[in-house]
Amino acid sequence: MDIRSRIYYKWGMNDFGDKEKPEARELVSRVELRLVRAAERDQWDRLMREHHYLGFRSFIGESLRYVAVCENRWLALLGWAAAALKCKARDEWIGWTPTLKLKHLPLVANNCRFLILPEVKAPNLASRILALNIKRLSDDWQAAYGHPIHLAETFVDPQLYRGVCYRAAGWIFLGHTRGFAKRQDKYIHHGRIKSVFVRPLRKDAAKTLADPCAQLELKPMITSMRLSDKHADLLLKVLLTIPDSRMARGIRHHRLAILSIAICAIICGARSFDAIAQWGKACSQKTLKRLRCRKNPRTELYGPPSEPAIRRFLQSVDAQAIDLALMSWTQSIMGTRAAISIDGKTLKGARTSDGRQVKLLSAFLHNEGTVLAQEQVPSSTNEIKVVKKLLDPLPMESCVATLDALHTQQETARYLVEEKKSRLCIHR
Repeated sequence: MDIRSRIYYKWGMNDFGDKEKPEARELVSRVELRLVRAAERDQWDRLMREHHYLGFRSFIGESLRYVAVCENRWLALLGWAAAALKCKARDEWIGWTPTLKLKHLPLVANNCRFLILPEVKAPNLASRILALNIKRLSDDWQAAYGHPIHLAETFVDPQLYRGVCYRAAGWIFLGHTRGFAKRQDKYIHHGRIKSVFVRPLRKDAAKTLADPCAQLELKPMITSMRLSDKHADLLLKVLLTIPDSRMARGIRHHRLAILSIAICAIICGARSFDAIAQWGKACSQKTLKRLRCRKNPRTELYGPPSEPAIRRFLQSVDAQAIDLALMSWTQSIMGTRAAISIDGKTLKGARTSDGRQVKLLSAFLHNEGTVLAQEQVPSSTNEIKVVKKLLDPLPMESCVATLDALHTQQETARYLVEEKKSRLCIHR
């Protein structure tokens, strides 16, 4: 495909003679934009990898995937991810200091992928899709990550594209990059400069991002959950089996209160000790009572444990004991499952006493992303030897078990199909 054709495909344009076709104009007026569903993510990744000139591997940091559709037909794909750490043209336009940039950078999102599918040909389609995306981007980001987006950015290769659709959608051209790309912790000069475009999502975007006194909410979003009496009572029963490593003297909060609040907060999206404590403070008196929190004798009110109390206890508790205790409770909360994935990951920054990296093999639910069980893989062996130990406690009858190609072993397949009564799916 020549450069001219690639530009037409990129911006959703057909050859000049087809621009005025009524069906093409109708397609543009009826296009809708929505977030990609969980079941569609693999298809989105595959299409982007096959048809985008940059290919696709993964996104960096917070990200959203969109698809433009017309009567369930996919027309275009858009991907948003974390903003570039360094961009001189953008930073000068905003006018923020390096310290302020690190603080406010999460409020900038990068349109790092935009693809009109090759078989789709309609004038003005790309700018129409961009306009629809800009209208909902900040609200979608708020719902997904707990904070809005004030500024959108993108980088266009001027050797291939002119950025016509971005200009038509109201984006501002700021200049060019110097031709550097980040590779791990270093910046490598590749020589391909990019055109820098930005689109403010609010009128005072630049002023707000550069204002050190601006009150910007960047804390992680904590959602609520409905916990029935049955599930709460079952949770407390399994938590009683976890030993308390604290000294008896000076204990104010029962281990049940700390563990139950931590577990519920993590399910709701908390990812730090501070976020867990915030979740506990937001609970009603009825919920705090149900979770066995301490009752203040003076105020007659139930109070959640503080952040230091939560942090000290969770850092000293037996993690293996928690895993075993929570397995049955997590399954009862999630209900019927259709697919369980088994995958191993090396933990970043975690090492054993002999200096080796820690690797965990986990079983988790596909759609919910909730871990059901996990086992540490000894440094002397690999994941294959740990699968049976990991899955023995899990009821997997009629479930679909998905594994990496590493596990194409007759013994593993026989164990899953004959002993666990599950269906097997191997990912290449």
